Amino acid sequence: MKKYILSVDQGTTSSRAILFDHNGHVCSMAQREVECLFPKPGWVEADALGIWVSVIDVVNEVLVKENITMDSIDSIGITNQRETTIIWDKKTGLPVYHAIIWQSRQSADICDKFEDQKEFIHERTGLLINPYFSASKIRFILDHIPDGQKRAEEGELLFGTVDCWIIYKMTNGKVHATDATNASRTMLYNINTNKWDDELLKLFNIPKCILPEVLPSSYKYGPATFFSKDVEICGVAGDQQAALFGQTCFDVGESKNTYGTGCFMLLNTGNKPVISKKGLLTTVGWQIGDTVTYALEGSVFVGGAVVQWLRDQMRMLHEAAESEKFALEVEDTNGMYFVPAFVGLGTPYWDDDARGSAFGMTRGTTRSHFIRACLEAIDYQCKDVFEVMKEETHCSLKNLKVDGGATKNKFLMQFQSDILHVDIMLPACLETTALGVAYLAGLASGFYKDLAEIKSIHSYQAIFHPAMDEKVVKEKYDGWKKAIAATRQFK
Repeated sequence: MKKYILSVDQGTTSSRAILFDHNGHVCSMAQREVECLFPKPGWVEADALGIWVSVIDVVNEVLVKENITMDSIDSIGITNQRETTIIWDKKTGLPVYHAIIWQSRQSADICDKFEDQKEFIHERTGLLINPYFSASKIRFILDHIPDGQKRAEEGELLFGTVDCWIIYKMTNGKVHATDATNASRTMLYNINTNKWDDELLKLFNIPKCILPEVLPSSYKYGPATFFSKDVEICGVAGDQQAALFGQTCFDVGESKNTYGTGCFMLLNTGNKPVISKKGLLTTVGWQIGDTVTYALEGSVFVGGAVVQWLRDQMRMLHEAAESEKFALEVEDTNGMYFVPAFVGLGTPYWDDDARGSAFGMTRGTTRSHFIRACLEAIDYQCKDVFEVMKEETHCSLKNLKVDGGATKNKFLMQFQSDILHVDIMLPACLETTALGVAYLAGLASGFYKDLAEIKSIHSYQAIFHPAMDEKVVKEKYDGWKKAIAATRQFK
């Protein structure tokens, strides 16, 4: 009987189930939208039970599509939107509050109270004090439900990120566990000792008894008895770390960049955490056995979203795919720069007050120049992250592996190669997040022998080589840095 690995990819706006064969090929896929709720400005929530029901639906649909049963599934991998926080009743298994989504700012006031502890938090967790992460979200929920703190201290409540919630439901409440990658995004996990940190728990007044057990990313978590008593969950990782693994960035200095609404660049730094002084986050990349692999992470807030803006707000495009055609109609931007700081600037600036701006426009500036400048801005922002990574790790980065929807834009990929002066490697399978946990699950189940076997089956559909003179690259990038400086001054 042919065997598959079933990956569950639970994201912010949808849940997907994907079946992979041994060669890492997508054999079947199902998707359901997940509704986000916006109860107040800056708040983003979701129905945690709705998330679970969407997972049930896509798992069943993908099996029906392929006309197979769970008997054909070797193992299950789970990857998820990170930092999103769920607390549920231990006895009933029902959420006590909506899931607070990673994007939500509703716990910002809580974070403000700990601003004087930012260095301590950074050293222990590799993270910046921010409502983005789970700790302040847990505190918010416990403060906003009846007797929340008391119920938590008495062991009546359980906390989990989305992976943990799915594991708990799949195992019918038998397993309350997360993996090291997701734990490292809670702001409660000490990445130096790889344990929940008692001092951080005391700081946020969070009872340790509500926290899940932290296990390796490739590990037999237990049978998914909701679906089958014979199929085990064997791979778990947060979405960006899963993509790093799915891109086979197994060696120190290998990096990947995901081009979605924003851009997330991760760099494998090996078995020791590198604490950034330049605005990068330090995170667990994955854990296999007792070996922890770390990564540096940089975030670009507005990536593909600038193309959506050109289409929906500016009406310069009928569809996103047209951006490549317009960009190639002109040789350059005619000296124009666009900084898409719609919600501030991410790595390495972390400037929440910056706003979008355009520079260098003349009467000769056309729609094509403007669109090209917007696409180039995505690549310039990624170069900002790339340069900081090189500086802090002293790694000679010779290529960048890429994934995400915007990689369909060949102009964007070629300009990225030119401006970074490295090869851009586009994999044959673009579902690298789901593929990553399929690989992790397969390693634990025996579906794959080792990392070398995985590396041998991984292939690329295109490689973009740098073709721009380095002097021209410097001139262009110097112009970008001037545009950034001017943007940050105008507030």
